Amino acid sequence: MRGCVIHAADDLRVEELPEPVAGPGQAVVAVRYGGVCGSDLHYWRHGGVGDFLLREPMVLGHEVVGTVVGYGAGAGGPAPGTPVAVHPATPCGACPECLDGRAHVCRDTRYLGSAARTPHVQGGFAARIAVPAGQLRALPAGLGLRRAALAEPLSVALHAVRRAGPVEGRHVLVTGAGPIGSLVVAALRAAGAAAVTVTDLLPRALEFAAAAGATALVRAGDPADPGLPAEVDTAIEASGSAAGLDTCLRLVRRSGVVVQLGMLPPGMSPFAGNLVVSREIELRGSLRFDAEFDEAIGLLAREESFDALVSAVLPVEQATEAFALAADRSRSCKVLLDFGG
Repeated sequence: MRGCVIHAADDLRVEELPEPVAGPGQAVVAVRYGGVCGSDLHYWRHGGVGDFLLREPMVLGHEVVGTVVGYGAGAGGPAPGTPVAVHPATPCGACPECLDGRAHVCRDTRYLGSAARTPHVQGGFAARIAVPAGQLRALPAGLGLRRAALAEPLSVALHAVRRAGPVEGRHVLVTGAGPIGSLVVAALRAAGAAAVTVTDLLPRALEFAAAAGATALVRAGDPADPGLPAEVDTAIEASGSAAGLDTCLRLVRRSGVVVQLGMLPPGMSPFAGNLVVSREIELRGSLRFDAEFDEAIGLLAREESFDALVSAVLPVEQATEAFALAADRSRSCKVLLDFGG
């Protein structure tokens, strides 16, 4: 079967892999679509994500949907043939964070397509994968696999909105209109935000944010753009840049909340810490998600507007082209690999 394997920076290969066999407690899924994520692009471009460096070949991918093939001993779940989304995390269930109900920050989690541990956790960019049966989520009637492929990144966005606290009736700033930033816009509108201002350097990215429901668009770095508000109630930084964080800190109201969702570069990043003190701003981090995965599936089933954020679908044989397209935000939002089911 075909799989998408990263060997080193700039060394992405579509290879023939052995068919998986469901072990005890596992299910085998025939993957149809896999979304190319920013972390996949980091492995492709740099050979690692932050401190997590490739030490062996690894199947990429953690945004995958498909249909159930079968189960191993002691496992059960949706019937074979059922369309499912795959939750990519397997928390340990025993660390202090898991026991405190915060499994998304588990210190010993296994995440599909991650080099955080050795041996690496192989990912979902393969025609068939074996995963713990408890990670399967049956799709509601009417939710197609193409749109359902957004479940994982939408879960990330929903968790960030939850970290922001109440947003109903409020004005929220989002810096960065990539796939995650645009999904944050959709999550904010679903949560009742009255206004969502989005900034980005690229006009095409702002078009995707508008499709997601942004009420105001601002070309970042353009002094002629009058769109920036004087103040917002809440800000979510989704660009992963120090400049984006600075904008959030300077525009959020006194005692407001800033959520850092975008992954900043490794090492030290400058930020206006004096404003955190003098204006008593709450700066909160946001990592992955947990129960939001089920919420995301429900939201995708209700809203057809998400279809506009899937900008391209390419067959797995064109994986390198798909990654190059996903890395070019002037041309794309969410790019999917098609494994043919």
